[in-house]
Amino acid sequence: MDKYILLLYLQTKIKKMKAIVEIGGKQLKVEKGQTFLVNRLEKESGKKITFDKVFLIEDKGKTTVGTPLIDKVSVSASIIDHLKGDKVIVFKKKRRKGYKVKNGHRQYLTKIKIDNISLKKSTAKKTVIKEEKK
Repeated sequence: MDKYILLLYLQTKIKKMKAIVEIGGKQLKVEKGQTFLVNRLEKESGKKITFDKVFLIEDKGKTTVGTPLIDKVSVSASIIDHLKGDKVIVFKKKRRKGYKVKNGHRQYLTKIKIDNISLKKSTAKKTVIKEEKK
């Protein structure tokens, strides 16, 4: 029992990398391994997709806020499935006029799983200009 409590304690102390990303016009707080339902994305099921619009990232207690975006950071996810959401009923009525309209729709959704939050390292090499001594 003590090992189980210790394990739970250590899991709460381990800081996972978190990010706030724009996916489908909405901002979501994501971690590695989470699944989300977002508005329909154009890629096929099983494909990978990368999101570059990252607004905030937290890694090991260090928080970086973009102005408005953070460069060299991306979130990769895999598309699990395309599906429809629950039915939404839209009912309109004007009292004493005999006006009633009932409509409904089901939202098209995509289920994604966050695979990785990656920090891209700069590949640009520093160039040093050497001055010639005369």
